[in-house]
Formats: sequence, C-alpha cells, structure tokens
Amino acid sequence: MHAYRAAGVDIDRGERFVEFIKRIPSAAVDKGIGGFSSALPLEGFRSPVLMTTTDGTGTKLLVAKKLRIYDTIGIDLVAMNVNDLLVCGAKPMVFLDYIACGKIHEERMHALIRGIVRGCELSECRLGGGETAEMPDAYGPDDFDLAGFAVGIAEKDAVLPRREEVRRGDIIVGLPSSGIHSNGLSLARKVIPEADREGWEGLLVPTRIYSREMAALTQTGKVLAAAHITGGGLIGNTRRVIPDGLAPNFLFDWEEPPIFEKLRADGVPEEEMRKVFNLGIGIALVTHDQHREELQDVARREGFQLPVIGTVE
Repeated sequence: MHAYRAAGVDIDRGERFVEFIKRIPSAAVDKGIGGFSSALPLEGFRSPVLMTTTDGTGTKLLVAKKLRIYDTIGIDLVAMNVNDLLVCGAKPMVFLDYIACGKIHEERMHALIRGIVRGCELSECRLGGGETAEMPDAYGPDDFDLAGFAVGIAEKDAVLPRREEVRRGDIIVGLPSSGIHSNGLSLARKVIPEADREGWEGLLVPTRIYSREMAALTQTGKVLAAAHITGGGLIGNTRRVIPDGLAPNFLFDWEEPPIFEKLRADGVPEEEMRKVFNLGIGIALVTHDQHREELQDVARREGFQLPVIGTVE
C-alpha cells in the first residue's frame, strides 16, 4: 500500500505550518490565510494603477543555511520585491511567498515565516498568503528555496520614472544601504574565506526596506526617477530610469558599510565592485538641483540620510 507520507510529503506537517502562521500576532498577517486567494480592499485612491513584482533572495539563502540563521532571510525576500514597487511610486499593499523544500523542518520554517512577517510589517503591507511546497524528489532533505510576489498601488499621475523631466545637470541623491543586500552573493560567497564567520555574518545583514523614506520623498512631487540598486550596481540600475543620451556620474565618496572594504581586501577589484554591488546605496533618486534642499529637509525631519551621490550628465 502506498501513502503520501511514505513518498516524503507530510500533509499534517504542512497544515500545522499554516496554523502557525495564522497565530502570529501581527497586523501584517491576513487572518484569511489558508484559503484559495486573498481579498484586498482599495481605498483612498483617485486613479489607481496596479503594479506587481516578483523576486527571490538568490544565493543569500545559502549564507543563511551555512550560518543556520533563518530569521532574517524572509526580510530580504520581502525587501527585494517591495523596494522594486517603491521606486515606481507605488505603495506596497500585499505580499505572497513561495517556499519550496525537500522536507518541512518546522523550526526553520517558523523562523523563515517570522522574517517574512517582519518584512511585511516594515513595508506596511499585508501577508496575503503563500505556498509551501514539500518536494522530496526535487530537493534534498535540507534544501529550500524562496520566491516572493508583491502587489502595489500607485496614483496614475505619480508613477515613476518621469523620464521626460530628467535633464543634464540634475542631481542624484541616495538612500544608504544596510550592506550587500541580496545581490552579488554568488561572487561574495567565493571571496569571503570559509572560516571568516564575521565576514559571512556581514553578508547576511538583511536588506533595508525603504517604505517610510520613499513615501516621505515622493509625496513632495520632486522625485523624477528612482532606481533600486540590485545586480548591475549603481550605474547599471540608474541608467534604467533616465533617458537615452544621459548617464549617471557618481562621486563614490560616501561612507560604505564595512562589508565592501572586506570584499576589496579579499580580492575583488574596484571595477568589479562598482559593476556588481550597491556599495552602500540602496536606492538612487534623481531630482532637479533646485529641489535638493527641500528633499534633504524632508530627510532630516524624518530622521534619515540623503546624501548627494552624483549628477546626470
């Protein structure tokens, strides 16, 4: 006689995990989790535009696995999705996760989902649901993978970028990153020595989520374009949001998190550093020079840094 559990899939364990999520005491958790879909009320928008993103954490999850620290990688998963929405002028509304594994290790899964819930709290959005797939024939018993999907709403007339308004002489300001975030880990993991636990812990610092900062800045109407600095570095990502014929010119003179100097010391050349990593800037924003002080006043009032990091040439 054949049984699902004998084939490696434990339905009861999966159902216990869903019940665990429901019991997490957070306003970010949709209490309807466990159904077939999630309802999202739309209020307060005049001319709403629906925006969607999907992303994962790449090989950063291998860093979590090496260190056996699983309670922050969920923040990264949410961040990589909602930050993409934020730079388009959208307010993140709902997040969904997909966790695939060879076996449901309940303690690890609890840590993963707590991180996801924390990411939703920081994003001021809701965990609307997700999927946990136990697939022993596709994954080893200790393997897992993460993917996320986020939905945001923007006012039609506030969608970014406004490329037609970007011109030569505009300035670029930056929101500092917490570290490497979730890009370039395939290179970084090859560079940091296996025995350097401090270095590996530096790779695991969770991606910063910019909901509060971007809401304050975009409400001014003075942000013309914004780029989430992911794989491809500052230059590559900022080029995506400005017109052809213009290019970002960065100063590279701001204070960086220490992980980047460690990567240089361990052998990554500067040209490669600039091509792959965010180098301490999580989001780059373009504005006219005459609006510099207004945006920096907003940043000071809200308690975050907004250094000038370059110009549009």
